[in-house]
Amino acid sequence: MGLIHIDLFTTLDFVGQAPGGPEEDPEGGFAFGGWQAPLLDEVAGAQVGAAYEDTDALLLGRRTYDIFAGYWPHQEGGEDAEIAALFNRIPKYVASRGKPDLSWAGSTQLGPDLAGAVRELRERHEHVKVVGSLNLVQTLLREKLFDRLDLWVHPIVLGVGKKVFDGGAVPTNVTLLEPPLASPKGTVYLRYGLADGTPETGDMDAS
Repeated sequence: MGLIHIDLFTTLDFVGQAPGGPEEDPEGGFAFGGWQAPLLDEVAGAQVGAAYEDTDALLLGRRTYDIFAGYWPHQEGGEDAEIAALFNRIPKYVASRGKPDLSWAGSTQLGPDLAGAVRELRERHEHVKVVGSLNLVQTLLREKLFDRLDLWVHPIVLGVGKKVFDGGAVPTNVTLLEPPLASPKGTVYLRYGLADGTPETGDMDAS
């Protein structure tokens, strides 16, 4: 059975809204679109590139899909040619209640049963990558419909914006898959796997 990987770029206060650019997601009057750009460095860039190596399908929310579909088909000759070739080649699955334009080759809209669709994707693919797509991610986290959670935590605090773990988050255990890695500009790369059960409690003063 395949794995559902969630990749997210977040701030120290776990804002995940619009890391890539000012127009990515201005919902709510968000004024910090593109906050990730000044913090990129070669180490973090290499980590992101390596994270896609085994990807054989993308699972995206409507907004992220529209951004990707308008960008990646035109990048195969640019500096991101390797990732562009991968994204353009592999299947793209879109979680949307509307009617998205699926003109990007290899795109399919999922049905209304997200849990059932994720089960089918696990049977069909080895490594399904969820990139951005914060609303979709929050549903996957809440329903525990993921296997891996990769976080790039950046050294800034915004205080506003959509958060990775919103008010609907549920108690969940995860396990660290490898030691954290820090880039020169202070971004920390954390890799977690979904674990069984729910968080336990204890008494620090117990003998």
